[in-house]
Amino acid sequence: MITQETIQEIQSRIDIIDIVGTFVRLKRRGANYLGNCPFHHEKTPSFTVSPTKEIYKCFGCGKSGNAIGFVMDHEKYSYVEALKWLANRYNITIEETETSPEFKAIQQTSDSLFIINNFAKDYFINALNKTDEGNDIALSYLKERGFRQDIIDKFQIGYNPSARDEFSKAAIAGQFNKEYLIKTGLVVHRDEKLSDNYRGRIIFPIHNLSGKILGFGARVIKSNDKAPKYINTPENEIYNKSKILYGSYFARTAIDKANECLLVEGYTDVVSLHQAGIENVVASGGTSLTIDQLRLIKKYTNNLTIIYDGDSAGIKAALRGLDLALEEQLDVKLVLIPDKEDPDSYVNKIGAVGFIEFIKNNKKDFILFQLENSLQDAGDDAIKKSAIVNQIAETISRINKTEDFTKRQDYIKKVSQVLKIEENGFNALVNKIIRDKYTKETSKSSSVVPDPLIDEVNTNVEIQSLLHKDELHEQALVRSLIEFGLKEWNESQNVANFLFQQIDEAELDDLFDNKLLVEIVMLYRKWFENGESPTSKNFLYLENPMINKLVLQLMEINVEISANWKEYYEGHIPTREELYKEEVLSTLNYLKLRKVKRLISQNQQEMENAKTMEDQMIYLQTHQHLKNIEISLTKQIGAVIIK
Repeated sequence: MITQETIQEIQSRIDIIDIVGTFVRLKRRGANYLGNCPFHHEKTPSFTVSPTKEIYKCFGCGKSGNAIGFVMDHEKYSYVEALKWLANRYNITIEETETSPEFKAIQQTSDSLFIINNFAKDYFINALNKTDEGNDIALSYLKERGFRQDIIDKFQIGYNPSARDEFSKAAIAGQFNKEYLIKTGLVVHRDEKLSDNYRGRIIFPIHNLSGKILGFGARVIKSNDKAPKYINTPENEIYNKSKILYGSYFARTAIDKANECLLVEGYTDVVSLHQAGIENVVASGGTSLTIDQLRLIKKYTNNLTIIYDGDSAGIKAALRGLDLALEEQLDVKLVLIPDKEDPDSYVNKIGAVGFIEFIKNNKKDFILFQLENSLQDAGDDAIKKSAIVNQIAETISRINKTEDFTKRQDYIKKVSQVLKIEENGFNALVNKIIRDKYTKETSKSSSVVPDPLIDEVNTNVEIQSLLHKDELHEQALVRSLIEFGLKEWNESQNVANFLFQQIDEAELDDLFDNKLLVEIVMLYRKWFENGESPTSKNFLYLENPMINKLVLQLMEINVEISANWKEYYEGHIPTREELYKEEVLSTLNYLKLRKVKRLISQNQQEMENAKTMEDQMIYLQTHQHLKNIEISLTKQIGAVIIK
């Protein structure tokens, strides 16, 4: 783990204009900076950066965050990876806390494998471009396939010479550990000697999201070679094929902007499409999609378009992993390349514009395609058709998130029409599968098994409108505390002192329904009482992503008043900065009023259940007292009570 001291040093050095300006051309606009959003396509700039608040906000797509969050979103880094990126930028030495000997050993192995892979990458590039064998055999082959030198360089494609141990000798001369060399899969131990494992093959380095080499794919050149067409790195501490998508390092930004990921099978498919200017593409390497690969795609987008060969093998490969994709809430489409082509050959045949149009016009809904394909195989076989009904119901049942309720019902309707079965009956079958799954996941003693999706939808519809308004007022008070807490309230105290006098610590849970806001207030109070002067910056770089996100939401950049405003309106326009006392009082009194209303409601219920006249009199007196407080608070915030 990175030490807290290192994290604080990184935070103190961060300049959000410098960080964002590395990726976005910014122009000053008043106190803020403006540019085109890097997260979506736009012609008119709506991406704003505030150097004083150290946050950014796009008013087009809604993206917002701080400097660390920007690096995480733009480069698709984890929190720790983003910190390391920033540390490297500002020449800060990373200090880490003590770790176990076992973890250190794993880390040392991982670091060694990365170093060897980087050495191998450079060696293979040199062998391809600067040796006679590489030029005559491998580079000429790539050029014949239509690959330009710039795209070869971009993907760092190389060549392993055909000699038995040429790379092995170079690695040993570089004093690399034999055990680690074997673990990378670059060499094998035969006849008491090290031999090259990928000799005579074109080498495709496989990068992680930060650009480090995880492993390699090695392709034969001669079509009559009886050896496997591809050899890939074996599983080791850094290479896990189920968590890797080839090309993701080069595609991540393009996928983010296009809001769509194109998935193909092979390395050359990715390279060819990139060369054609279609960069939002990755490859699965021909294996079945895994949950980790799907989650990697979901980091960029919810829209997945699978582009596979149109033969039976390609169709079967495309259908694998469908259910997992649905569970991850990915919107999956399928495009089949015609005429025994693959994406590599087809884009070269019809060109980039033609390929893009073909993809656009030939997307098939994954579930409906699966159904049509299965029905073709079944023919008139009634037993097979019955199995298809159950299979497709199982597939649809995986669309089980609350926000996908309408989507699920739409599929039920469409599938019922294709199968020519009664919609209500098919809907009942899907719901039965959901209930059965839910039963298995809950206690066997549970007598009632609800449909969690339907219950969630009903609950959300009922309470959303009731809670949203109160939530905004809770947020407004916390925003006032963070923004104006250090401002003067009167001659003897500031806003924070005033609020903490008004709100007892034990009263927070009664005033706030959102417990995360309570946690933010408690953090502010802790810092304030320790003599610090907390601002929004104290919260922006906390590792807790929920607090980080909520404070960012509270502090989002305000749209500036137009300089031309005075041409239409006379007089001074008060700002929030000038009206901060009114804002503090208004939000505080609203929450107090809400608490009083709840107490009135609770008192009325108790009064209805009172069993003696004495109890009723007490409740009546309490009711009158609470109503007086309600009227007083209402007058202060300018509200009107409708009786």
